[in-house]
Amino acid sequence: MNDVPDSHAPAVLRDALLLRMLGFGFFSGLPLPLSVFTLQQWFTTSGVSVHSVSLTAWLGLPYTVKFLWSPLFDRAPPRRAAGVGRRRFWLLVVQPLLAGSCCALALTDPALNAAHTAMAAAALTFLSASQDILIDAWRIETFPEARQGAALAAYVWGYRTAMLTSGSGAIALSTVLGWHGAMLCMAALLALAPLLTLVVPEPTVHLRLGPPGFLASFRHAFLDPLAEFFMRPGAGEVLAFVVLFRLGKVFADNTAASYYHQALGFSSGVVASANFLPSLLGVFGGAAFGGWLVARLGTVRAVLVTGAVQAASLGLYLALLAIGGAWMLFLKVGGEAFAGAAADAAFLTFVSALCSRNYTATQYALLSSVAALAFHTLGGGAGYVAEALGWAPFYALTIVASLPALGIMLHLRQVAAR
Repeated sequence: MNDVPDSHAPAVLRDALLLRMLGFGFFSGLPLPLSVFTLQQWFTTSGVSVHSVSLTAWLGLPYTVKFLWSPLFDRAPPRRAAGVGRRRFWLLVVQPLLAGSCCALALTDPALNAAHTAMAAAALTFLSASQDILIDAWRIETFPEARQGAALAAYVWGYRTAMLTSGSGAIALSTVLGWHGAMLCMAALLALAPLLTLVVPEPTVHLRLGPPGFLASFRHAFLDPLAEFFMRPGAGEVLAFVVLFRLGKVFADNTAASYYHQALGFSSGVVASANFLPSLLGVFGGAAFGGWLVARLGTVRAVLVTGAVQAASLGLYLALLAIGGAWMLFLKVGGEAFAGAAADAAFLTFVSALCSRNYTATQYALLSSVAALAFHTLGGGAGYVAEALGWAPFYALTIVASLPALGIMLHLRQVAAR
């Protein structure tokens, strides 16, 4: 099916592919905090209100609707670029634009005109979502099914490391270079992404050409992938699970910046330190643990175990509120990072297995869009809920909000076992 080595190929070549997957994970994860957590920190230090800061979650709506333009990336490149390959061609179009949008974001100032900052962040998320479509399709088409767990572990390591870089790293840089300088450094990192794209292999997958005519082509590109998925038994329950799996964590993450600064009084420097080494260790350990669970227990049971651990980790917000102190912040961040990375590795393996190779980009974009739906819609109101309930009841609610998805997965498992 492709020119990628299987499990009997030389280990060095397989490792080289995993290193490239790690790199793609890094460039995929780098833009996300720049439109969410880091942007919220920038807004918070600029004097923006709690509920207005939480509304920045809506800037990420492109992540939830990226399936609308994903069929474009399943199509062949222009004839003159055919030698580059379909996936690499589109990446080389999107990635320079993504770096440029980050430069535009760096040149704005939310203290002077928050609307301009929001517009630049929206452009960044659109291009970031486009890059995600292509990298996810490249991964699914490049690695055989037996190596998807290892590929996703490498991806999560890179992704989470990038989130630390553009999260705590950018925040720390802002104390030295200012916010504009910190954002320009992130843009410089994004500008390196095309260099990686030039050295990765293009997956060899048979390209199904669409029928001639606008309506027939539209049906082939947009409707056939969706119809193929929704005709499967239990498709509705699967989508409900995907939407709800991260719901509790979404609510918690989207209020964390205001919680740290306004409720607990931590400085940006302390927050940046807590989100560096403890988070990094948690991510590496969690991703390895999640990948091990997938291999040991199977995908569905690994999702259940890591989902339960992820829900339990939200109790660390309550522990931090009760105990306080920088050491407890470090413990909370590290524990939550471990749980989140483990859950990501298992969850993404499950989602990848749902995709047909005939419609890789479109179906994975649909599922990952649905997965981001809660964050970029319900997450926008998290600040209002926290202000209305108070911090302790709010974080207790986030734990409860994590449970429905696990119930759905248990039901799907029972149905499949009959």
